[in-house]
Amino acid sequence: MERLTDLSHLFVTIFLAGLANFMVFPAITDVTMVAVCPDQDECSLAIYLSGFQQAIIGLGSVVITPLIGNLSDQYGRKAILTIPLSLSIIPLAILAYSRATIFFYAYYVMRTLTAMVSDSGINCLALAYVADNVSESRRASAFGILSGISLASFVCGTLAARFISTSLSFQVAACISILAAVYMRIFLKDKALNGEYLTRPFLKSGLDDTHQDDDGLPRKPSVPKKILTVRDLISLLKCSATFSQAAIVAFFHSLADGGIIASSMYYWKARFHFNKNQYADLLLVVGVAGTVSQLIFMPFLTPFISEEKLLSIGLFMGFINMFLYSISWSIWVPYAATALTVFTVFVPPSLYSIASKQVGPNEQGKAQGFISAISSFANIISPLIFSPLTALFLSEDAPFKYPGFSMLCIGFALMIAFIQSVMMKASGSIPIHQNNNNRMVA
Repeated sequence: MERLTDLSHLFVTIFLAGLANFMVFPAITDVTMVAVCPDQDECSLAIYLSGFQQAIIGLGSVVITPLIGNLSDQYGRKAILTIPLSLSIIPLAILAYSRATIFFYAYYVMRTLTAMVSDSGINCLALAYVADNVSESRRASAFGILSGISLASFVCGTLAARFISTSLSFQVAACISILAAVYMRIFLKDKALNGEYLTRPFLKSGLDDTHQDDDGLPRKPSVPKKILTVRDLISLLKCSATFSQAAIVAFFHSLADGGIIASSMYYWKARFHFNKNQYADLLLVVGVAGTVSQLIFMPFLTPFISEEKLLSIGLFMGFINMFLYSISWSIWVPYAATALTVFTVFVPPSLYSIASKQVGPNEQGKAQGFISAISSFANIISPLIFSPLTALFLSEDAPFKYPGFSMLCIGFALMIAFIQSVMMKASGSIPIHQNNNNRMVA
């Protein structure tokens, strides 16, 4: 399946799932503040709750995402994708019913549990599906378009949040989340890589089927392991130097991203008294710039510029962006700095494409799951660093007056990723095969 239009059903599914999630994202800060710190513009408890939730989600994703990717290599992307799409409905439905304090804490618990599967799981399976159906030469463009679709859902969701009331946004988001799961089950088609594992029923182990060898004795077919071990993951990490470097870049980039998610909402609220609509406007500008870049600029650039160079450009511009955020002296500065988003969005698709080329076709779910797990591990650490740092420098007890110091530290994480990306050498695909003992060898 070579034409990118053949991925249309996946794109629609990802758009709907993202739309449901991003539609409520700008409102979560205000909902949290009202529930735990009513009538306050600054609330350390809200920051710590957000950071703790992000850390727990990351911890769960580290374990679950590689398992999801590995299972999808055996049973198909569609069967496994049903799980995270279905779970993502639950927390939205809770706040759609009520945003009272007790329901907020119910949402908080359910969101923490379900996001361990849905947040990284949906992205991991979508990436593996694209890698299944697109050749290496066009994979960077395909990943870029997938990221562009996600950003388009971000733009549409944020725009909807700008004009829809908070209560209605959760109700609409819950309905759209249900629609995403139903649409995927009806229209998405799996591509069987080997004709056996992707068509095996999910609840059947496959160990009951027997075949005869040359001497007429029955034997059991070779079935890959369902559960990844630490040894498997280490072997995958060692499959090539480029894959290892990509994992390091993924860690520091996700460390920075996690810091932005954990801190930026509260930083802008304290710095310039951003309300829901102002924050939604900022997100909207970021999303539009990123969408245009992913859907127009990146497909045009990938035939001429390698993924490694695009990765380095995006990381360096990310550092500049965070530096400008940290010294913002007026409310227009963060809006102007979003122009750099045109370059920063090069990072994820370039990174995914580089990683996908280091493994064979039957290992895409496992490889993307591993990269997602590295990112999730960074998301565990990130809020533990940046949430307290943000709270400290926004408080009266700051060791020195620099409210944007946490933003600058996020920029330093991106600079480390940039330095590592510069050291990365371009390489082609290094297929990984499985021998009869299910051990990975390069």
